[in-house]
Amino acid sequence: MQKITMVKKLLADGTPCRKCARAEELLRARGAWARIDEVLIFHESQPEGEGARLAQRHEMTSAPFFVVREDADERVYSSTLELLARLREPRTPVPQPDGDLSSPAALAALTEALAAREPDEILRWGLERFGSAIALAFSGAEDVVLIDMARRMKLPLRVFCLDTGRLHPKTYRFIDQVRAHYEVDVAVLSPNATLLEGFVQRKGLFSFYADGHAECCRVRKLEPLERALAPLHAWVTGQRRDQSPTRASVPVLEIDAPASGSRAARLKLNPLTSWSSARVWQYVRDNGVPYNGLHDEGYVSIGCEPCTRALRPGEHERAARWWWEADTQRECGLHVRRS
Repeated sequence: MQKITMVKKLLADGTPCRKCARAEELLRARGAWARIDEVLIFHESQPEGEGARLAQRHEMTSAPFFVVREDADERVYSSTLELLARLREPRTPVPQPDGDLSSPAALAALTEALAAREPDEILRWGLERFGSAIALAFSGAEDVVLIDMARRMKLPLRVFCLDTGRLHPKTYRFIDQVRAHYEVDVAVLSPNATLLEGFVQRKGLFSFYADGHAECCRVRKLEPLERALAPLHAWVTGQRRDQSPTRASVPVLEIDAPASGSRAARLKLNPLTSWSSARVWQYVRDNGVPYNGLHDEGYVSIGCEPCTRALRPGEHERAARWWWEADTQRECGLHVRRS
């Protein structure tokens, strides 16, 4: 897995280094700023800082410089142009494992190979392998980042969205904003009317506050998901490992097998597993990616209106989803690992 650290300098009087500012402008202009994983500051008056320690370790006296780590290899670049040339180097194709991916050994080998790649490379592999038989489940910022990556690679991507009937008004506007911005068809799936009417008749509209959200999500999300996945061989999600305790070990590739046995197992591709929330939002800002207006009101993880609130100071991003339930229960069932 590649990680790039940029070290910028602040002069002793607190003045930013002009060379560092020009380097950042160049990276943004070349569309490479999203490849920078972290930025450390080397303050001339604070030799104990992390940026200063990194400069000392690599015997760097000027800034900016870049540390590129990939597996056990670590290289230092003092030139922004040299770094850009390195980033343009074509990477070797993803190796194709022997045997069918239903084989645990073949799946494990491919998962390991993909885990070392950047998200756009992982996404490219899935889109080129499955074509029209793969689709993205779209709901939030991470998913739009993946749509943006596909568009930049000029690869077609099928997109679907689950309309539970209880989404925020701003979320509905967001769906149409994404449609217009990328000129992409978004298949919006609604719950089965008969199942939903029966559920509401029996339980009312807010039963989840008393007995948990599982049954409501099963009717409003899981049943439409089954229909969305029926014609597909694989699907793509925007899951990240740092989103919640239940996603801490999500791999880039997994077999998604429904507990009910109502459909065949499919491959699930999770290109953003290693990205942090900060990395996602850096990409959003740097590339003008549309986002849900609720994020400007303190919402982070956004679902149905009755089950989502703005985040409070110090809370983890999933704490505002189903906040009345235990941390380990804050999944709707779309991404429960069953294999």
